[in-house]
Amino acid sequence: MKDIFGQALFDHFKNAGKHKLWINNTYGPKEEMPLDAYFRTEEEMPDLELIALNKCHGKVLDIGAGAGSHALILQDKGLEITALDISGLAVTVMLQRGVKHAIAKDIFTYQADKYDTLLLMMNGIGLCGTIQQLHLFLRHTKTLLNKGGQLLFDSSDIAYLYEGDLPQGEYYGELLYQYAYKGKKTDWFKWLYIDHEKLKAVAAEEGWVTELLYEDDMDQYLVRLTPVN
Repeated sequence: MKDIFGQALFDHFKNAGKHKLWINNTYGPKEEMPLDAYFRTEEEMPDLELIALNKCHGKVLDIGAGAGSHALILQDKGLEITALDISGLAVTVMLQRGVKHAIAKDIFTYQADKYDTLLLMMNGIGLCGTIQQLHLFLRHTKTLLNKGGQLLFDSSDIAYLYEGDLPQGEYYGELLYQYAYKGKKTDWFKWLYIDHEKLKAVAAEEGWVTELLYEDDMDQYLVRLTPVN
């Protein structure tokens, strides 16, 4: 996939971002992805994200770290933080913003270290794309945790998009998206939104305990997963 997302972040960071980043989907009109959201300060973050950051402890891996806003806050709090993103340009942005340790890797093949906290914000768990890939993600990330470690992430129930007419044959939270920027487009890719009950079932199958930490009135929630063993 072309690094269109990383290019948009980089241009925005360099004040060259006169173009908008769009997300095409298969269920409605295209939507603008506001790039400012990736450069927020702690004061600009919603309660869900602040709670997640306060729950982080020990050695932290921020997965899908984007422009590094969460990593910078944790770094300032004195935590040992590694920021990981599949986008090389996003990693360049993070390093230039002051993130001390940022790496361009695919989480599904990353095995360089072990951590006390694995963090995915802004529905970062969506990178799994499908329920099947979520199973693989939970198996893999278990190998990245120290004893007593935790996995923190948010997601949301998007059943409302279908107005009561949920699709048959596949999970309704497996969506297709495409980034468009400066006239260029990525390939279509799957992005996962998972409701809390489905998540609990999948996590239990893979040997994780799910704890609900926060839920808002828009069906968005924050969870902590810990391995059973």
